[in-house]
Amino acid sequence: MTDDLELDATKRVQARLGFLVHLAMYLIANLGFIVIWSVTGRGYPWFMWPALGWGIGVAAHAIGMLLGPGSDVERKAIDKELRRLRIAPR
Repeated sequence: MTDDLELDATKRVQARLGFLVHLAMYLIANLGFIVIWSVTGRGYPWFMWPALGWGIGVAAHAIGMLLGPGSDVERKAIDKELRRLRIAPR
């Protein structure tokens, strides 16, 4: 049982850290794009397109982490379904 809990905790921590790395890279890269845009004359704000596209990926990563496999939402849904199945007549 302890090994299962440790494995579950390890997976959750790795998922959070993976998301934080993804978010940090997004912020650093897009800040760099803005600096490049600013230094090269501030014409058309082209940096918004990679920010938007990559931002969708970051948002999807966050949603997957919060709602996907191994999440608290999934665990609560499984517990609820188990209670329902135990009470339901067969």
